[in-house]
Amino acid sequence: MTHPGRHPTGSTRTDRPRQFDDRPLLVFWEMTKACDLACRHCRACAQPDPGPDELTTAEGKALIDQLAEIGRPRPILILTGGDCLKRSDIVELASHAQSRQVPVAIAPSVTPQLRAETLEALRACGVTTASLSLDGSRSATHDQVRGIPGHFDETKAAIRLLHDHGFTVQINTTVMKANLDELADIAVLLHEEAVAIWEVFFLISTGRGEDVPATSAEENEEVCRFLVDASRYGFTVRTVEAPFFRRIAAERRSGRASEGKELSRRLHAQLVVALGEPTAAVRAPSAATRDGKGIVFVAADGDVYPSGFMPLRLGNIRTSPLIDIYRGHPLLRDIRAASFTGPCGSCEHAQLCGGSRARAFVSSGEALGSDPGCLRVAEATAEPVLR
Repeated sequence: MTHPGRHPTGSTRTDRPRQFDDRPLLVFWEMTKACDLACRHCRACAQPDPGPDELTTAEGKALIDQLAEIGRPRPILILTGGDCLKRSDIVELASHAQSRQVPVAIAPSVTPQLRAETLEALRACGVTTASLSLDGSRSATHDQVRGIPGHFDETKAAIRLLHDHGFTVQINTTVMKANLDELADIAVLLHEEAVAIWEVFFLISTGRGEDVPATSAEENEEVCRFLVDASRYGFTVRTVEAPFFRRIAAERRSGRASEGKELSRRLHAQLVVALGEPTAAVRAPSAATRDGKGIVFVAADGDVYPSGFMPLRLGNIRTSPLIDIYRGHPLLRDIRAASFTGPCGSCEHAQLCGGSRARAFVSSGEALGSDPGCLRVAEATAEPVLR
């Protein structure tokens, strides 16, 4: 049953279900915390070996069965970690998902676990999309983030390996102070490597990321302006923990966007020098997902969270079906109803954007509070200047 939601205006709408009330679009399963990398900003605080309480193969198949029983359109199951390839049963689980018609994507780490024979087996199970992380346009930046010398070159080789095996390649980049000036060069690299999707993560101070300086609200706005420009060069651009990107893209499409400032203008100019003026239309999906709305995260031990960046436990799939948690948890119902407080609650883009729930929660402890990473929120809550 659809839970009627309160609009930012205070009105209640019951005429039709809200998008993603019934089922998520994406289910992230952190198959293991084991990973051979030790990245500076790791959300998972990955470790060398698997934990003793990770979901078993049988429990993983049961999770897949739950997604199959939802019916069409079934959520996309994204196998992540840690490093999902550290699970010896990943091909068995992907094969089970194929038999139940549950679409699967993988998010492996670039390590010796990323082998041709494993990729061949996963492709045979119907897995067509893989995402890798690239956090700099040069080895000095990326290798420092990943903690392994030579990892930048290994990542470029991994992109080509995935292409050779017929995968659609997505590159994930986390925006940090350390790589702001390299974003245009990263976009050029992705264009040259024929990457299909660029998913740009905006840092949340959780896990190891607590010690990594995040970008300001104004920098976030400027980066999103640039990303709209970048999406006109042949690859789709999506963001994680920056739903205000959809607002900025909508303003650009409608011709209502204000002029960018120095950072976005400089990054755009670098892109034009390298690739020429863009000729394609903006490729920025407008599906209004956010933590807990269209997205849900299953941790290695079965605990359920609104997303991997929002450390607020909702339940565990060992005791409650995932879909029951997703549909029925009061917090997720409020998130999908855009029942926010402060500037996020009164914003006309509350449903299209709604702010990062993870950033709101980590910064204030209020999951329904306002997102300080959004420029509109930052301006609305700024202290008045005394004259």
